[in-house]
Amino acid sequence: MTCTGAPLRIQLLGPIRAWRDGEEVALGSPKQRAVLSLLASRAGEVVSGESITSALWGSDTPQTAANGVHTYVARLRRALEPGRGSRVASTVLSSEPGGYCLRLDPADVDATLFVERHGHARRSREGGSAETTLRLYEDALALWRGEAYAGVPGPFAATEGVRLRDLRLTAVEEWASVMLAAGGYAEAVDTLSRAAVEEPLREKVRWLLMLALYHAGRQAHALAVYTETRQLLRSELGIEPGAELQDLHRRILAGQRELRLPGGSMSPGARQGIGAAVPVPAQLPAVARGFTGRGSELAQLESLLDDESAQRSPVIVVDGPAGVGKSALVLELAHRLAHRFPDGQLYVDLCGNGLRGRPLSASDALLHLLTSLGADSNRIPRDPAGRATLFRSLLYGKRMLLVLDDALSVDQLRPLIPRGASCVLATSRQRFAGLAARDGARTVTVRPLAVEEAAQLLTTLSGGRLVGRPDAARRFAALCGGLPLALRITAEGLLANPGVPLGTLVEQYTAESGRLDRLTVGDDALASVRDAFETSYQTLSPEAARMFRFLGLRKDGPITVSVAATLVDTDHVTARRLLDLLVAHHFLEEHGTRFRLHDLLGIYAAECAEREPMLSRRAALARLGETHPTAPHPSVPHATIPHPTGPHASAPHSDVVPGPGSPKDAGEAYAGVLRRAAVLRRAAFRQWEDPVRPTDLTAR
Repeated sequence: MTCTGAPLRIQLLGPIRAWRDGEEVALGSPKQRAVLSLLASRAGEVVSGESITSALWGSDTPQTAANGVHTYVARLRRALEPGRGSRVASTVLSSEPGGYCLRLDPADVDATLFVERHGHARRSREGGSAETTLRLYEDALALWRGEAYAGVPGPFAATEGVRLRDLRLTAVEEWASVMLAAGGYAEAVDTLSRAAVEEPLREKVRWLLMLALYHAGRQAHALAVYTETRQLLRSELGIEPGAELQDLHRRILAGQRELRLPGGSMSPGARQGIGAAVPVPAQLPAVARGFTGRGSELAQLESLLDDESAQRSPVIVVDGPAGVGKSALVLELAHRLAHRFPDGQLYVDLCGNGLRGRPLSASDALLHLLTSLGADSNRIPRDPAGRATLFRSLLYGKRMLLVLDDALSVDQLRPLIPRGASCVLATSRQRFAGLAARDGARTVTVRPLAVEEAAQLLTTLSGGRLVGRPDAARRFAALCGGLPLALRITAEGLLANPGVPLGTLVEQYTAESGRLDRLTVGDDALASVRDAFETSYQTLSPEAARMFRFLGLRKDGPITVSVAATLVDTDHVTARRLLDLLVAHHFLEEHGTRFRLHDLLGIYAAECAEREPMLSRRAALARLGETHPTAPHPSVPHATIPHPTGPHASAPHSDVVPGPGSPKDAGEAYAGVLRRAAVLRRAAFRQWEDPVRPTDLTAR
């Protein structure tokens, strides 16, 4: 956007200041300065109100944030254009559709000008004279007046301050390399000494300082710098100095006068970790064959990435139930956007569901990532905190895509989030509300495919068996509940049975009693809907797992807090908490005041219900009949519940609760249930079932 308006200059490389026509402008409160700094960093662009509030408050945005932003913008307009009438539109800080724009030439912002001058100096270093190159570097560094964004609150200012500080230190290192090559050892020592104090763990600065001191005739001081560096790295990171520092130390001890690298370069080479010899990582697995639909989800995810681009380090977590296709969706998106990340793509399977082995700890995942980035295995710290610090250091300033598949917990995921311009795409079977609240992650929940999309996927994968048979395809899709895992297994079953008529196969899949058995491929745990559900079930707390089992007693009926509390014999507050846990783990779908089990999860829940002792199940149904006499009959195969025997058995009577449409009156049937309940209460501690085996999951 072409910028017009009154002459204005903004300083971001130090305390935030502004000058209009050569006179300094009073900018007001720190948050007001924070708004100006964000707009100045994106001069000529429209910045949304949401971006401003996120820059100022991060995830702790107050309800008054929008009003606060309006107030800050209004005050800035008065400060920047004191003579403007109240009814005259601002020519400097204008309101635009979707946000605000500071109409300013980017070259009038010192931070933007520094980046531009640094680029000129780098190009001159490749082919220009040493004198010209040094002058260009010095012109760029002369713009600094202190810490960037000094005194400005908010996460945006903190991130930008670190980024610009790192860029300035890089410019200092490059300037020092040229100065040393030109023989200016004393000048380099002075500047590098200040840089080493500012950033004591930056090895390249210390390498250059040691070299400058040695060539200036100060061998003892050069060796002292090495000793100090080694102590710092050991105490702060638990690592030894890098190979370049150790080599320089040995050569200085040996008294070698010629310490230049081959070609006359004074640089120690690429930083250990991501060097020129390390290939750009491209670790994304292949996209699932026949990927279908998900257009709205892909558009939403792309929109979130675009919206977060100015925030730095966008983190997006895609969650949803087992088998819903989270990994396929994220990998499809990652392949589409790979070109945006020129520094490479990293992938880690965190094995949260346990089907591919034990879940990776954050420390193990960091070891994998550091190795992928080319870090020397001898220099990788052993402690998780040290690994996380090194990982963030190696990725800082890089634009990489990091895919973290199948995360089990926030604690497993949080240490893997880098700083800077890299992007994190993660998947999980549970909702990470804490990561969203504390770390600003964006969450997207994936639902089962719609019937038409599911039928299309089946048709694509079934080798032509469903081509021209849309009704059969939709029927199979409905029986699979739209779960991509179930759909792919069904498609494989259709291919494996070419001689079986479709009508016969539909009948086989329709029977609930064997449907999960059919949604399995051989002994492959990764291709089993039941195993996928089971591994998710194992992550539940004992209380939540028990609630899920009891909900399986009425998988087809509406579930409310009251019904759930009655089934597990607890209070409404506890029941609500457990239902919320099941929703967060995607075992339940919440619809207003009611909850619903997905069709296949309902079948699995009914199987899990059988892990409860028979007496507990019957008592739960009795309580439900007593407190909810008009509720639809729970869908439980009553033939599997034997009559109690012995002296405490009740008198014979009908043991079948009629379902909808039964000619027998529902109230009379429930009266029978209540009579049986009285007997069961008296026999509460006399169970006729076999003792629970040590490996039985009923103890959960």
